[in-house]
Amino acid sequence: MRIVFAGTPQVAVPSLDALAAAGFDIAGVLTRPDAPVGRKQVLTPSPVAARAAELGIPVVKAARVTEEVTRQIAGWAPEAAAIVAYGGIIPPSALAVPPHGWVNLHFSLLPAWRGAAPLQHSVIHGDDVVGASTFRLEEGLDTGPVYGTLAMTPGPEATSGELFAELASSGATLLVATLEGIASGRLEPQPQAGDPTFAPKLTLQDGHLDWSQPAVALHRRARGVTPEPGAWTLLDGQRFKLEPPRLRPDVEGVAPGRLAWAGKALVVGTGTHALELTRVQPAGKKMMGAADWARGAGGIEGKVLG
Repeated sequence: MRIVFAGTPQVAVPSLDALAAAGFDIAGVLTRPDAPVGRKQVLTPSPVAARAAELGIPVVKAARVTEEVTRQIAGWAPEAAAIVAYGGIIPPSALAVPPHGWVNLHFSLLPAWRGAAPLQHSVIHGDDVVGASTFRLEEGLDTGPVYGTLAMTPGPEATSGELFAELASSGATLLVATLEGIASGRLEPQPQAGDPTFAPKLTLQDGHLDWSQPAVALHRRARGVTPEPGAWTLLDGQRFKLEPPRLRPDVEGVAPGRLAWAGKALVVGTGTHALELTRVQPAGKKMMGAADWARGAGGIEGKVLG
């Protein structure tokens, strides 16, 4: 089957590799334009663009799918299109180009968590099961009929970044199986069943930890926003980045946001029991062990995070 692939971040690369390894004729790749990366803000191709170049596949870089981009896609004459985290809307004119449509690999069990940040919201809300779905893309927000799903139980300390790495691999296998089923004519999508939930894009503010909340909710939020946009708090008016803290149900009686020592561990009070800070990154410095930072800074015990 001749296909087009659309995707941008690293999480989409395993799917591109899997489709190439499975023998699909990948006529071209659609990805977002080069973006500034690192402290020096060097313009850098997306991970998908870089991998497509290594595979010798033509690439179109576009922030949105214009009429010109649609003509380029049509010129590749694809029978189907595969899309994984491209980061832009596919308009009706482009959706109509491949006769078998656009097949989207989405990192939730639809209709749960339709939107830009499905896996992150799954973690933040404490879902017992996470997963991925392949579905036929249509004009509505992740509303199309589903071809297949896969599910997994997240570990109690798993971050969204770690789960993305796992699901990117297994999801790539699901995407290949879906397109093979479509090519053979034996696979038909089924309408989504159940009430939808929604997963809007996360902002920097979503990573701000409100220490008046219960410890379990804070633990979930910190894991859900790791690595992006990242968990953070304020100390003396300065923003501190945090790696996910550990639950410490054995430490009670510490006021919300207040720093204290529990043996050699640095803990912070919440609306319930304490959380142990693992690693912190003060403004302008590298990430470091929380207890080491506190001992080096001095006078930390009793201060309140905001």
